[in-house]
Amino acid sequence: MDFDVINPATEEVVAAVPMASTEEVDAAVERAKAAFPAWRAVAPGDRARLLRAFAAQVDDHADELVDLEVTNCGHPLGQARWEVANLRDTLYYYAAAPERLTGRQIPVPGGLDVTFHEPLGVVGVIVPWNYPMPIMGWGVAPALAAGNTVIVKPSELTPLTARRVGELALAAGLPEGVLQVLPGEGPVAGRRLVNHPDVRKIVFTGSTRVGREILAASGPRVKRVTLELGGKSANIVFADADVERAAAAAPLAVFENAGQDCCARSRILVQRPVFDRFMELLEPAVRDVVVGDPRKDDTEVGPLISAAHRAKVASFVPDDAHVAFRGSAPDGPGFWFAPTVLLAPGDPARLPAWTEEVFGPVVVVAPFDDEDEAVRLANDTEYGLSGSIWTRDVGRAVRVSRAVDSGNLSVNSNSAVRFWTPFGGFKQSGLGRELGPDALDAFTEVKNVFIATE
Repeated sequence: MDFDVINPATEEVVAAVPMASTEEVDAAVERAKAAFPAWRAVAPGDRARLLRAFAAQVDDHADELVDLEVTNCGHPLGQARWEVANLRDTLYYYAAAPERLTGRQIPVPGGLDVTFHEPLGVVGVIVPWNYPMPIMGWGVAPALAAGNTVIVKPSELTPLTARRVGELALAAGLPEGVLQVLPGEGPVAGRRLVNHPDVRKIVFTGSTRVGREILAASGPRVKRVTLELGGKSANIVFADADVERAAAAAPLAVFENAGQDCCARSRILVQRPVFDRFMELLEPAVRDVVVGDPRKDDTEVGPLISAAHRAKVASFVPDDAHVAFRGSAPDGPGFWFAPTVLLAPGDPARLPAWTEEVFGPVVVVAPFDDEDEAVRLANDTEYGLSGSIWTRDVGRAVRVSRAVDSGNLSVNSNSAVRFWTPFGGFKQSGLGRELGPDALDAFTEVKNVFIATE
């Protein structure tokens, strides 16, 4: 069965991509399983060189990959260029790992005790549609570096760059079966990867609902999982902060990628003494966000991914919503949605856009009185992925950072993900950590060996 891939900025069909059947998934797993012994036996320096060659192939074909991402996802040119660079740099970063995947020598009586990091085997990486290239790289690069073979299942909505990246891996010299890209539907190809007895680990980025299903399905086989799931992150602005800077940075902290970002700061908490001033500054900053043709260099935000998703986002802004102000969006073809700022009622928890992940360009703003209330409101969610804290008080920055239940926080900035630092969530936002030096632990098992000397 073919799936029609649609350009979300034009609503035109740009490709018809075959979807993998259960039998095709099984065949891919067999190929990955057969390729595993030779791949794990590749000398560390040689595996590193292959990963560097893979990264170089991505760099050499950057313009082509940018074009595919803009066409398939509606991402603005600048964002798509960042995505290609992130994939390239993640591959380069983990190209250093094979030669540094060291164990330990542990003092014991009567002999020598050493540890080894052994690869798991076949790894399934299930990639979402919001950031197809970077998130593919976050799973693929450390898994390959550690000696595993990998099957990538991209979202049926956004398979184009993943398919091309798989071809570039072969062009770089990776052996057949080491990295396979298998477009398919979640309930068919994704489910089979999760249930297949020879897939030793699943890496999944997507909704918390599906993440729970994957975790439950992995339990009977004690299958390893890394889950990066939903978010409802808070952007906390204290009265002593640089309010002008915080307000200027707030729009793209939630509206970038049309809000289709698990790390989106979709709740803004502003201390009451500066609330009115912050809102005065936020309005022109929101109206200045350029939403439009992804192929124009000045575009900052593109369309939503599909008509169905646009309808879901719109449901969070009913006719009686407390809209403070909106930005602009194009008319005509495309799944457009204007950046929207909502005011929370007296009790923010009554507002669905405050409690549920919108995954679109909608943000809710609410006041708070003191530090304790800010922490309480920030933590009043089942999620805990990201967030920001704006204050000039270093002690407060540390206290609030420790108190907010979130895996990734930034102070006086809205940064979220760097490939050289660990990334992952608390609570319903996920399980395990990706990126940074920690990721290799997720793709290896520690083996302890004692050698008697007496």
